[in-house]
Amino acid sequence: MRIDLDANATTPVLPQVLEAMQPFWSERYGNPSSTHLAGQRTRGAVEHARISVASLLHCSPKEIVFTSGGTESDNLALCGILQPWLDRKASGDIAKDEPAHLITSQIEHHAVLFAAESLERRGIEVTYLAPDSNGVVNPADVEAALRPHTKLVSVMLANNETGAIQPVGKIARIAKAHGAFVHTDAVQAAAKLPLDLSGEFKNVDLLSISGHKIYGPQGTGALFVRQGVQLAPLFLGGPHERQRRAGTENVPGIVGLGRAAELASTWLEGQDHQLLARHGQSPAAPIPGSQSPAELAARRNHFERRLLALIPGASINAADAPRISNTIHLRIDGIDAETLVITLDLQEISTSFGSACMSGAAEPSHVLVAMGLTPQQARSSLRLSLSRLTTDEEIERALEIIPAAVAQLRSVS
Repeated sequence: MRIDLDANATTPVLPQVLEAMQPFWSERYGNPSSTHLAGQRTRGAVEHARISVASLLHCSPKEIVFTSGGTESDNLALCGILQPWLDRKASGDIAKDEPAHLITSQIEHHAVLFAAESLERRGIEVTYLAPDSNGVVNPADVEAALRPHTKLVSVMLANNETGAIQPVGKIARIAKAHGAFVHTDAVQAAAKLPLDLSGEFKNVDLLSISGHKIYGPQGTGALFVRQGVQLAPLFLGGPHERQRRAGTENVPGIVGLGRAAELASTWLEGQDHQLLARHGQSPAAPIPGSQSPAELAARRNHFERRLLALIPGASINAADAPRISNTIHLRIDGIDAETLVITLDLQEISTSFGSACMSGAAEPSHVLVAMGLTPQQARSSLRLSLSRLTTDEEIERALEIIPAAVAQLRSVS
């Protein structure tokens, strides 16, 4: 049986999520924009999902925009804020030499970095902040980078490779005091950390999440847009999503995202009784995996300690940073991580040597290089990410296979 240690790439759709989605493929297929009963019933399901996502994020349902995933949400946040400035400049409403400035970091997902680079080519000034050696952006560096014409600050909440948690609450307070908008990519943080947009993150204006990272369907996501923030749409068409995202809604996907958000809220509260039961299990069967973030962190910490004890020359990237509860970024001296990933795959263990979105890239991880690792060190780093379904038995089996695979590769190198 395959052991999935690549949950940061994607998570399985939970049975409860699949069950919630099922009627909307063929039975309840009405267009939610239609005024007849079938359409309005579907509209009700979409709005129920909106309430569920808003509850996870502690915001108003009116502030949730459904998208196709994290990439679209990130692009909509950056371009939605800065495109109006470009349009006004092109039309002559503002002087051609009047600047606009974006601050982001070197450790962002490429959905943010590539969007920033595109905006830069079109005339936006962009500052890419370097992290410290643990992969954490210093709020003081954000403050120092602010300019009178800074329009937007975008720093992710949890890094998808190292798991390092960024001080977004502090960064947002600094940026808002300056008058800039704040966006955070919370794709890897959602359903792992409490996200309170009315509390700790009350200064965040835009926040991105993705369905398939929280045990929902792929191809779904959401962008939180704080009330009063004007956002230019990426798509032109109908008035869907309060004119922020044109196009008929992906109703089954949205329903699945909403149900996944409900389950995530319960899990974050440590009340996950019977909610993670797998296919074929009776309701009374013990639930595999972790019932709370604390249990998942304990399982990850045990796994990490044993790997370090069993593999000579192994260390943890971002070891001294606060990290999300499921992620280990293991550096193994003398090992090519891509080769190790293939070796482990043949033994039915799924792992990763970087972001799934950049699989096959010839260059070493931009995140690890930004942290100060050499290209060789970056290429010797393996990402292991547990899911809520990962069991003790799977970890013990992985602790047998991974050190043996490392020893085998070292013996032939």
